[in-house]
Amino acid sequence: MQNEIPFDQRDFFKKPFSRQEIEKLLKGRPAMEMFNPRSPAVKKLDREPELFTDDELIDLMAAEPRLVRRPVVKIDGKVYFSADAKKLRELLG
Repeated sequence: MQNEIPFDQRDFFKKPFSRQEIEKLLKGRPAMEMFNPRSPAVKKLDREPELFTDDELIDLMAAEPRLVRRPVVKIDGKVYFSADAKKLRELLG
């Protein structure tokens, strides 16, 4: 029998992250760590994602949730973007 781990789940397509929430999740890290360059929404941008400033990327992610790298997981105060099942198993021990 597996141990149950309590968690909070959020559908950020229904309740997008605000600019302030994104900044808090990033904790000073580059916005590109949270930005999903493979999203189909990138095609609608006027330039390559690498050419945007952190502030611009944060604004873009706040306006378009598909540009956020998923899943966003917070464990023991540390935030992980795009963690796969293997990585999550390692983190949860």
